[in-house]
Amino acid sequence: MTNRSVVLTVPSSRPTAVRLGAAVLAVLVAVLIPASPAWAHNSLKTATPARDATLSSAPAEVALEFMQRLDPAFTTIVLTDAAKRKLPTSDPVVTGAKSTVQVTDTLPNGTYTVAYRVVSVDGHPVQGSYPFTVADPTSSAAPVANVSASTPAAAAVESGGGPSAGVLVAGAALALVVLVAAGLLWRRAARR
Repeated sequence: MTNRSVVLTVPSSRPTAVRLGAAVLAVLVAVLIPASPAWAHNSLKTATPARDATLSSAPAEVALEFMQRLDPAFTTIVLTDAAKRKLPTSDPVVTGAKSTVQVTDTLPNGTYTVAYRVVSVDGHPVQGSYPFTVADPTSSAAPVANVSASTPAAAAVESGGGPSAGVLVAGAALALVVLVAAGLLWRRAARR
């Protein structure tokens, strides 16, 4: 009599999990490595006059310094008053990461907004705005009404109004990792 036993082998989920983990890791590396320059987009470093500053005399120029070099052909700085009227300034002069415009008229007391749009040498546009106030005690000019914080010019943020591409990519990658991990745990629990 022959004793034959049948051995059933159940495929292990370990190789599948390892392959799936390697695939997820490869996707993360492929997505995050090319996106790494997006984490370093240009941003405003310093401004003269400074954001929300109250000056005792009107400025003769507006100077903005950024973290990275600017493309002179795509640099714009606009100065507006509380009524959102554009005030005369010189063309922007760009030196490396700094751009300056000369204010051609004397500014009376009031609140003003500096709006900028620049393009870094990496090609990424950055825009934003900020207010400052002139409060010259020797000026006889009537004060200009304050800019409301609800106006688009005053509410704009330096980053252009939203998260950078690097933050979005990192968030999507994190969500993918969480979904894959949850799927693996669910699959393991379903087998038991």
